[in-house]
Order: sequence, then C-alpha cells, then structure tokens
Amino acid sequence: MAKLDARRIQGFLADPGDTRLVLLFGEDTGLVRERGEMLARAVAGDDPFRLVELPRDVAAKDVTLLAAEAATPALTGGRRLVRVRDATDGLANAAKAVLAGSGPGLVVLEGGSLDGRKGLRAALEKAGPEAAVIACYAETGAALEGSIVAVLREYGVTTEPGVTAWMAQRLGEDRLIMRRECEKIALYVGAGGRVTEEDAVASLSEGSTLDLDAALLAATEGDAPRADRALDAAFAEGAAAVQVVRGALRHVQRLEVAAAAVSRGASPKEAVDGLRPPIFFKSKPSFERALRLWRPETLAAAGAALLEAERATKTTGMPDVAVARAAVMGLAREAVRARRG
Repeated sequence: MAKLDARRIQGFLADPGDTRLVLLFGEDTGLVRERGEMLARAVAGDDPFRLVELPRDVAAKDVTLLAAEAATPALTGGRRLVRVRDATDGLANAAKAVLAGSGPGLVVLEGGSLDGRKGLRAALEKAGPEAAVIACYAETGAALEGSIVAVLREYGVTTEPGVTAWMAQRLGEDRLIMRRECEKIALYVGAGGRVTEEDAVASLSEGSTLDLDAALLAATEGDAPRADRALDAAFAEGAAAVQVVRGALRHVQRLEVAAAAVSRGASPKEAVDGLRPPIFFKSKPSFERALRLWRPETLAAAGAALLEAERATKTTGMPDVAVARAAVMGLAREAVRARRG
C-alpha cells in the first residue's frame, strides 16, 4: 500500500484493514492529529485498554519497543493501537522493527514535514502493503469547502450559498482551527440552524483572520495606519507570519483577477461581483476602492514580492514577523503612491 492515494484516505481511516503501521505527516498538524484520532476510534473504539500512547524519545531509544507493544494483546481483547506523536526520522529503525514483527496491533506515527528522500518517510514509502503513508497538507478551494460542510453537518448545521466559500478563505490554515471555528458557529446558530453571512461574521469576529482581512483591505487601498493597527491585532490574536504572507498573496491574486476584468472593459463593481468564490459583502466597498488604485502589472509584481517574502519567512535568519509586516506595509506604500499619482 505505502503512499496512499488521496481518494482512498477517508475509507482507509474508517477501516485500515490489516495494515500494521501508518505514517501521518505534513504541514497541517491539525489534520495529522484529526486523522490519528479517526484511526484510534476505528481500531480501539472507546476502550482505553486498547490504546497506547508512547513518547517519541522513548520509542526511538528502544527500537524494539513499538514492535513489542504492537504484539501485546489488549486486556479486554481486540486489536491494539499504539500512537506516537511528533514522529521524526529517528523512528525509522523502530518502524522497520514493527514491520518485521508479527504483532496484530496497529502503530500510528504522527509527524510534521518529513523529507521523502531519506529517513522514516522514505523507508515506509518503499514498504509493502502492511504500511501506509498519508500526507496531510492544508486543504484549499473546493476540498476545503467540502470539509467545512462535512464538519458543520456533524453538528446538524447547514450554510447559505456563499458562506462556505467565505469561511474557507479564513479557516484553511490549520484543521484544528477550522474544526474549532465550525463548532463555535454551530453552537451560535444551534442544531438544525442555517449559517448566514451575518452569523459567520458574528461568530468569527474575534479571530485573527478577520483582523488580517482588515489589514489587507486597508493596505491595498492605501490606509497604512489602519493596516498597521489591524496587523498588530492579527499577530496578537495568534496569526503566524507565513499565514499573513499567504493571505496577502491570495488577496493580491484576487485583485489581479478583478483588475484584468477591468482592463477588458468591466466596471470595478462588475469585476468584484464576478469573482469566485465571492467577496464577502461587507468587504466589497473596500475591495472596489483598492481595485481603482492597482493595475494588473503592478499586482503581478506585488505577487512576486510576496512569494519571495514567503520564502524569506522560512529560509532566512530574519524574524518572520518582521518579514510579514514589511510585506503587508509594502502593499500600503504602493497603494499610497498610486493614489498620489
């Protein structure tokens, strides 16, 4: 089995069959954790005697421990699940020992971004059908909207058209954040309720994503002081630097699409109304004001600068918050120049 195709993941999580070792890895730590919990429920149910959690360092130090735990029968019968969080390449030998053993238990390793050319991930991707490797990357677009709908459905809640797309733009950085915010909205509207745009704003009004939206709208329409204040609020609410830069890039890309429509003869209002997913109704006036200041070629240059800023948050020694702030305020300066020109 080894590397699992995305279309098979949900079915596998509900029934991993005879698989004896699963590696969940990727930058979306919330999705890694959620999928680990789904496997735990599928295998061990609610029986605490069938679920074992081991510290990573302990499992790495004794390479036979994971295999021994997988081979140990549960006190109450049934299959055991052995779970290790924060898995690293230091567990490669322990994972090989599990596959070489004969225990009936399922071992689940949960890690972050792992190099596919060496170590733990490489060893398991080359393994046979007894191992499964599942990548957990942040969902986008229709996939993310589908996950939001599915989570809300768990709480007996639906959404009005357009609301899911608006939520997806704000809740896509981490699976745990998305699930927590969906739960909050579900509690707000109540079981059997239908989420409106106003409900979504009211429920999410204290989140860092709304502060980031305000910062980006202010920056691209040339209101530097307001952008700076909103950015401070976003960072205070817990926004990560890379989240800020990626949000700015998405915002600029949407402006670029609208600007291209204007260059073909559409009015700013028509261009904004034609965007998909739609711009949230309360943001449309600010978005239109920004659109009147930017040309497609200027937006393309701004997008290239933001891509470079994203790389800088990950690869340079500069403080990532400073890099993100400079990127957003750079948009504000460009918009001010356009307004004066």
